Amino acid sequence: MAKKAFLLEIGTEEIPARFMNPALAQLREAAARELGAARLSYDEIKVFGTPRRLALLVEGLAGRQQELVEKKKGPAAKAAFQADGTPTKAAYGFARSQGVDVSELLTEDVNGTAYVFAVRKEEGKRIGELLPILCRRLIGSLSFPKPMFWHDKDVRFARPIRWLAALWGEETVAFSFAGLNSGNKTRGHRFLAPEAVEIEEASLYPEILKRSFVIADPQEREKQIVLQVEKAAEKLGGRTVFDAGLLEEVVNLVEYPKAVTGEFSREYLELPQEVLITVMRIHQRYFPVFNADGEIMPYFITVCNGTDDAYLQNVQAGNERVLRARLADARFFFNEDSKQPLADYVDKLDKIVFLEPVGTMKRKTERLVAFVELLSRELQLPAGVRETAARAAYLAKADLMTGMVSEFPELQGTMGMHYALRSGESEEVAVAVHEHYAPRFAGDEPARSLPGALVAIADKMDTLAACFGLGLLPSGSQDPYALRRGAAGVVAALSLHKLTVPLGRLCEIALEGLKAELDGDFAETARRMEDFLLQRVQHSLSEQQIRYDVIDAVLKGKIRDLPGIRGSAFLLQSKLDSPELDRLLTPFTRAANLTRGQKPAAVDPGLFTTAAERELYAAARVAEAAVKEGVVGRQYEKVFTALAPLFMPIERFFDEVMVMTDDAAIRNNRLALLVFVRELFLYLGDLSRIVQEKNQNKGRK
Repeated sequence: MAKKAFLLEIGTEEIPARFMNPALAQLREAAARELGAARLSYDEIKVFGTPRRLALLVEGLAGRQQELVEKKKGPAAKAAFQADGTPTKAAYGFARSQGVDVSELLTEDVNGTAYVFAVRKEEGKRIGELLPILCRRLIGSLSFPKPMFWHDKDVRFARPIRWLAALWGEETVAFSFAGLNSGNKTRGHRFLAPEAVEIEEASLYPEILKRSFVIADPQEREKQIVLQVEKAAEKLGGRTVFDAGLLEEVVNLVEYPKAVTGEFSREYLELPQEVLITVMRIHQRYFPVFNADGEIMPYFITVCNGTDDAYLQNVQAGNERVLRARLADARFFFNEDSKQPLADYVDKLDKIVFLEPVGTMKRKTERLVAFVELLSRELQLPAGVRETAARAAYLAKADLMTGMVSEFPELQGTMGMHYALRSGESEEVAVAVHEHYAPRFAGDEPARSLPGALVAIADKMDTLAACFGLGLLPSGSQDPYALRRGAAGVVAALSLHKLTVPLGRLCEIALEGLKAELDGDFAETARRMEDFLLQRVQHSLSEQQIRYDVIDAVLKGKIRDLPGIRGSAFLLQSKLDSPELDRLLTPFTRAANLTRGQKPAAVDPGLFTTAAERELYAAARVAEAAVKEGVVGRQYEKVFTALAPLFMPIERFFDEVMVMTDDAAIRNNRLALLVFVRELFLYLGDLSRIVQEKNQNKGRK
């Protein structure tokens, strides 16, 4: 069977850079799915993309479908054939439904009973019949965040499609889509090779484009960009630090990269380094240059799209002119903003609405200050920490009213830090203002300073409370207020700084500040907020390789603060293979099941009638003191050590005592004793949820 390369190229107007990687992933997945469904074997799938094209190259695509062989089970043989072997109506009907003659039916034994089977074979079609349909299906399968209409309302794509190329080996695959007919020609670089270029053979596609000043493979373009930018930085006596997002964007903005260096006036180095980096990276897509000490140098590197060497000087001058204007704006904003202290901007926050029903950013600021002061008192933090956090909370949002942040929103918090320092605020306050937005993105660290963490928690909890109170909850992949990221940030800050406030209490504090603005059942809202936070805790523990049943156990326990939850989780994880835990699981599970739904009640030793009851009660009272001491000190090994000896008294109790006796007083007292024991164990977690090793796969995480 002949095997050749198959090429599908979709030529377009410039596709936005952020669309490219998801589109290529979709194209690869769709190709694997469609080729599999079409029963077409192949060696390898490759995808290529530039701003003006998406392309699929399938190496070693078979010239014919694999033969289809289907075996379908029919009625029992005794229903399909009479005693003399004559087919019945059931046999004829089954054969007709499967498209075979009744004489072709087979009989096979299934679990001791004979059944009729039909084997249907379908010869594979030639590749030429399949590829036109496949091409149209592949193009139609691609989706984009903001597709465009241009041919008719049934055709949508990232940008209008301008040409189509499709080949199997040297043969052109003819099909039509959106009013265009496919051919065997592609287009090179818009300016360096604008003429149409014939593709002699599908496998030659990348090389043909390279001769026309187009590097089709994004990974190859990235390697060239990194190499060129690093060499350019070395020539300038410095180095660059590649931002992953910027590099990905630049890769998908050009077809034939060429690095160009530029320079700006040293006077702009007086601006905060973050301002220079933001202007260059985010607004101009330039790579900054740093010296050996990590300080920014008055140079930048940009990547243009294959400009002819004769025009590189013009490219450099043009980029320098644009950057000079942007930096001049930044210096103007910086100087104007600095004419008044940061605190003077706080009252102006009344001009920014946070959420319509819950007031302005000024009102949010008041809530943040109240939150950190109350939380600091509950945690009994030193006065210096409380004062720093309260001052940082007061200033946290002030830079939103500055000209710099209005022009460059990415600098919120960062400019607050710089303006705070210029206003005479302490370094601790300034750092906390900067850190309160952390973590800013997935993988970012939480606030490192304790005051910064307190303000970050207050800010994120206030947003959570406002959105939950207003019913603005995330659904599916939609999370417009970034509540999941905010909740994860709260969990990360609590964990890093070992803050022992219960999660439910955090929710109550946040909602307390909103009672004047919100209506509703605050207790229910607090419960839903706590559940939302616990989902993030569950995810965090799972990422740290804590086993699923251990996570379930600790989240159903009595400890509700994050350091306690983490401490008990890691302790139980470390004990999973220990005989001590194994001995406790069965007796505790019996006690937990028997007392499910029972609330704690006083135990009356005077109602004990057996030695086993007295022994269990005495052992539990001894354990109680050590358990509570261990919980207060966050010494979970001590808690476990105190509970471990209870397995013998619990087992003896169940061996010798009838809990559900007819005497109501004795029965209730025995249940109260078991509840007392259960509640002690719940300081570690609900051990009944831990799956014993014999019932689960070894090593499962």
